[in-house]
Amino acid sequence: MTKKVALVTGGTGGIGTQICRTLSTAGYIVVANWLKGIDDGPAWEAKQKADGYDNILIAEGDVSDYDQAVAMVKEAVEKAGAPIDILVNNAGITRDKMFRKMEKSQWDAVINSNLSSIFNVTKQVLDGMVERGWGRIVNISSVNGQKGQAGQANYSAAKAGMHGFTMAIAQEVASKGVTVNTISPGYIGTAMVMSIKEEIRNQIVAQIPVGRLGKPEEIAWTVQFLADEKSAFITGANISVNGGLHMG
Repeated sequence: MTKKVALVTGGTGGIGTQICRTLSTAGYIVVANWLKGIDDGPAWEAKQKADGYDNILIAEGDVSDYDQAVAMVKEAVEKAGAPIDILVNNAGITRDKMFRKMEKSQWDAVINSNLSSIFNVTKQVLDGMVERGWGRIVNISSVNGQKGQAGQANYSAAKAGMHGFTMAIAQEVASKGVTVNTISPGYIGTAMVMSIKEEIRNQIVAQIPVGRLGKPEEIAWTVQFLADEKSAFITGANISVNGGLHMG
């Protein structure tokens, strides 16, 4: 049986790397999208292979740019030798600023990278999934897309928009064997979060009912769960993985 191919945008980041590794261990061919100037894709790929993940590949491109997204997906398909069966829209950035001081460039950058990107990439793979009668799309949103966050009007709007996209596309392709779901992580112990001053981290943890930060592995496992054959009856859902920080 031909192995299914998974494409993970922002695949070389903290959560992205763990998603790639988890899907690789589950037996998928995985293509990690990366961006020059942000990560060293070839060095990252070499590290994955050195750690035993031989079925992880890379494809470069800025997913906030439509033409680059087209070229990136084409590269991913060529390297994998097969079309994309599973798409994980994980790429995203922050440009935090209280709204009254937020510049249009900060708004545009976050909307384009976090929200427009999922149009740009999903557009390249959805028709093929429908034609083959099978597909999985998982959009990585955020708890702050559910509850909002001061200083993150741009990020909260983009992440909330991701689940609106999920629900609409899920309805369009539900009868075609393609599921579309959202995962909304809370605060995860990535290198970026761990670089926050300890006293601030402690304040964050104090708000989380389970009393700790999440692990990248916990997000990656949820992706694997939604990508599984047995998850065919789950679509249009938003799965909160936030330790109880926000419920509802």
